[in-house]
Amino acid sequence: MSSKILIADDDTLVRSSIQKILHMFHHDVVAVESGRQVLEQMLDDFDVIVLDINMPDMDGFETLERLNQQRIDIPVLFLTGAGSMENAVKAIHLGAYDFLTKPIVDIELFHIKVNQAVEKRRFLLQEKVYMKKLEIEVEKKTHELAEKNLLLERYSSHLENATVQIMSSMQIAMEEKDEYTAGHTRRVTELALLLGEAAGLSGNDITVLHRASQFHDIGKLVIDHSCIRKAGALTPEEWELIKKHPGIGASIIEPLTFMDRERNIIRHHHEKLDGTGYPDGIGGSELDTLTRILTIVDSYDAMTSRRNYRKNLTLPEAVVELRHCAGTQFDPELVEIFAGVVLSSCSLYKQ
Repeated sequence: MSSKILIADDDTLVRSSIQKILHMFHHDVVAVESGRQVLEQMLDDFDVIVLDINMPDMDGFETLERLNQQRIDIPVLFLTGAGSMENAVKAIHLGAYDFLTKPIVDIELFHIKVNQAVEKRRFLLQEKVYMKKLEIEVEKKTHELAEKNLLLERYSSHLENATVQIMSSMQIAMEEKDEYTAGHTRRVTELALLLGEAAGLSGNDITVLHRASQFHDIGKLVIDHSCIRKAGALTPEEWELIKKHPGIGASIIEPLTFMDRERNIIRHHHEKLDGTGYPDGIGGSELDTLTRILTIVDSYDAMTSRRNYRKNLTLPEAVVELRHCAGTQFDPELVEIFAGVVLSSCSLYKQ
């Protein structure tokens, strides 16, 4: 298989001799007399470049430097009449493939070196083709993976939404069985979102607060409803049972990994700032802003909701009670923000 070789030598006799030898071995040859002409002739279809070191205008080393700048990956054989260690080191540093001595005496050795350079070029071309194919394949696989990830995200989002809807329906159905608890979750969720927005929560925090509010009482699904709907005050035993619902609710949510933050809020929505709440008796900095918000609005709705064993408080009375418990049970700053929200939006809530 013939190869295309570019020769550069300012000596006409040497250039002609090398050209004849290469023709004898069935190579195509282009011969020039200077390094500048090498750059002018340069095409990617050459397999090997043979460069004389000592040429006027632009020597072999400068020519190779210019080829390197253009990222020409064609093997270069230096042609020299008198080799030196300095030239050898410089050639290696520049990335030359090999040396050829002139005049060429051993034609067979010359042919072997040229053929080795040709094989090097073919290897480089094959590598370039392989890398291009690999790049295309990687791009294709990356695109396919991105599409699959998008489908997975959509499926995951659909599954999350379906789960939330089912659980929400179950909780609403439970509340609607009792005229005194009907609408509690809806009202608490609305109030929590109003307070969260007024407190300047981020979009992500609003989403978490929304879900936590929707399911804050989901633990009551597995508690004996006779306690919840009982006419009159609870016994100590019944009260202890009711106090388990935040922990039970957190356990119900636990398998839903997309609701990790909501789970903690649900578990702690009956904790108090002073640490006297339940189920864990934590307080202060252990209660994040979202939990403090839910604690306020849940208590507010409980105070303003009608029960068969007590009279519900009016909106102003409930605000007074929240302020009274600020600093011990509730976050004082959030209580004041909430007071501003409900007092200015009283048409939305029960008086």
